[in-house]
Amino acid sequence: MTNSTFSPNPGSNSESESSPVVEKAIAKGVYILANDVVLDQLIALIHSLEQNAGADLPICVVPYDDNTEQARAATQGYKQVQWFDDEVILAKWEAFATQIWQAHPTAFETWAQRGVQGVNRMGMHRRFCCFDGPFERFIYLDADILAMNSLDLLFDSLDDCDFVTYDFQYKDLSHVFDVNAPKLNGVFGRDRLNTEIFCAGLYASKKGVFTDSILADLLTHLRSGEAAILYPNGPDQSILNYMVMKSGIKAINLSRTLPTESRTGCCVTSPHFEEKNHLLFDRGVQLIYLHYIGVGSKFFKRVCAGENITFPYRNLFLHYRYLKGNQQPPELTGKSVDYQQPELSRWQRLTRKAKKLVSI
Repeated sequence: MTNSTFSPNPGSNSESESSPVVEKAIAKGVYILANDVVLDQLIALIHSLEQNAGADLPICVVPYDDNTEQARAATQGYKQVQWFDDEVILAKWEAFATQIWQAHPTAFETWAQRGVQGVNRMGMHRRFCCFDGPFERFIYLDADILAMNSLDLLFDSLDDCDFVTYDFQYKDLSHVFDVNAPKLNGVFGRDRLNTEIFCAGLYASKKGVFTDSILADLLTHLRSGEAAILYPNGPDQSILNYMVMKSGIKAINLSRTLPTESRTGCCVTSPHFEEKNHLLFDRGVQLIYLHYIGVGSKFFKRVCAGENITFPYRNLFLHYRYLKGNQQPPELTGKSVDYQQPELSRWQRLTRKAKKLVSI
């Protein structure tokens, strides 16, 4: 049985025992969630931030897990990059996520059937540490993003609100909440569900916006039955949407508030973006960021190893990946293979080879 209150510091309920800070407070900066699996994407993102958002913009990398040795070594040469190693804060948010999913009626059972031990993709929940990190104002970025412009629009929007996004996730509720949950419409209402949900891959916010009392209140509502509306296959994104919508903090999505002529897309699945000087434009308007959503990290790694894997805006990624440093872009070899092409099983490969031999 879980506790009825949320303890910000594991093993202590004392408000006086505050979590230590990574570094002294910094006015603004960027967080990236990463480990060695996304090393190539991490370096490409850092280069794009240096080139397009500011060479001195502070960057704090949140470790997805303990598999970070190569990524830490690769980022040592970037003076603006630090790593988030506050174990107390990491433990706080992992405990918060665990308590939430313990309140869900089927999550652990469903995950166990798939061979998942504990909370599914626990490392993804570490993005919540940004709310307790060194930056007074911050932008969180998934590693599979490239910065295409200044981030000032996102930072400046925090003058009037507490949470800013810029995406079109509101058009697809199914990856945020359980659309079949009976309580869903009762918790938020259909109008809010159609307009307020967002992608957790990029957001701007402020340090301390979610106080311990707010988190405790959220847990109370979740334990009362509202946890059933969460989507276990997108665990961190579901929780963050619930936190923002339920807490009542002031939030905006620039894809809905900017003038129509100023809005751009952001997703790699949009084929119409025009590239100029390694920047992307949507109907003449420069993108702020490009999100390679749906392109698995293995494809970036294979391309960087020289495989001729194709995916949208691949050459743009390669440009930023090898923009600086001593490494040269790979010479891609072999027949091109689209990243969405289904991979053949060993039996299918053997069968195809046998058929070719018979036909000779």
